[in-house]
Amino acid sequence: QVQVVESGGGSVQAGGSLRLSCAASGNFGFNTYIGWFRQAPGKEREGVACMAPTSVAGHVADSLKGRFTVSIDKANNTLLLEMTSLKHEDTAMYYCAAGGRYNYGCLRDELYTYWGQGTQVTVSS
Repeated sequence: QVQVVESGGGSVQAGGSLRLSCAASGNFGFNTYIGWFRQAPGKEREGVACMAPTSVAGHVADSLKGRFTVSIDKANNTLLLEMTSLKHEDTAMYYCAAGGRYNYGCLRDELYTYWGQGTQVTVSS
């Protein structure tokens, strides 16, 4: 079975930082990607970042580059999302997904098979 578990969400003031973790385990496919997505109420889900566990570099959405960083914590087999200089507009439910294909990038939600329950990030002004 495949398990995708997010953690690290919470409430933070604007300008603050949060680190989200995604532990993805099980047989979700060779050479697949793990991604972070977010969705605010009334808005479409959007890709935040993605990375192959065996890769040395991931991908971050253009609009979030410079504030968000994605990396692999190999010691704990988790995908990390470092979020800094958080803005109110970053408030959303953040989801981790596994089993992603790479096709014109890895930030489209339809590329992924397995999804976690999500972790809420709330940024107050």
